[in-house]
Amino acid sequence: MHYDLSFVLAETTGGVGLFELFQKSFDIFTILLLLASMVSVTVIVKCFMEITPEAILPIESERRIRQNLAADRRDDLEVFVSRDDAFVSRVVHAAITAPGGTKASAREQAELVASEQCGNWFRKLEPLSIIGNLGPLLGLAGTVWGMIYAFTSLGSAGGQASAEALSSGIAKALFHTLLGLMLAVPSLLVYGFYKARVDRLCTRALVISSELVDALPFDDEPAAAHASAADAARKPQPAGATR
Repeated sequence: MHYDLSFVLAETTGGVGLFELFQKSFDIFTILLLLASMVSVTVIVKCFMEITPEAILPIESERRIRQNLAADRRDDLEVFVSRDDAFVSRVVHAAITAPGGTKASAREQAELVASEQCGNWFRKLEPLSIIGNLGPLLGLAGTVWGMIYAFTSLGSAGGQASAEALSSGIAKALFHTLLGLMLAVPSLLVYGFYKARVDRLCTRALVISSELVDALPFDDEPAAAHASAADAARKPQPAGATR
């Protein structure tokens, strides 16, 4: 069964429709909530377009790196990772260009860049968390301001204001809370969904990046260890690997 919210609201507010109530409640808090809503929609659209398995962990980048490692083409590998923006490529490039040229320094530099990459992806979601938490507070602030205004009007009328006028003022004040909740619920819902997705994809990228860094040849690494790492890099990924 379908319910018309504007009809229900009109029945409970003395014939005032949703749009009319919005117009009567329009103030600085409404403007702030509308601006926050536009920002939230923009961030949600960007998350939908940018936070994908192909963006965080592209299969082609991983394949190219593994091919160069397996064929021991270090020059080609350096050129590729220096130009590619994929998560794994940035981590491998940091390991190759690490000062000292040792396995320990390469791992340390790779860990720093990997942490930075994870942070960059999580920061794309932060506006949704901020808006989702501030939305109800802005709505509550607007409600409190509206209640103060309504009761001030009641006091200036010597307490003789009609129940209809008083209830209309309270309804306009509570409308801000409704706007705040309508802003917060979808923002926090999308934030939770994409946060779990980024965590899963970045964890997978960290595992693969660590494997590729371990396969890099270093002067302080024994030849047997290098051969074992090269074999690991040559090994294909399982068909059911999570992306």
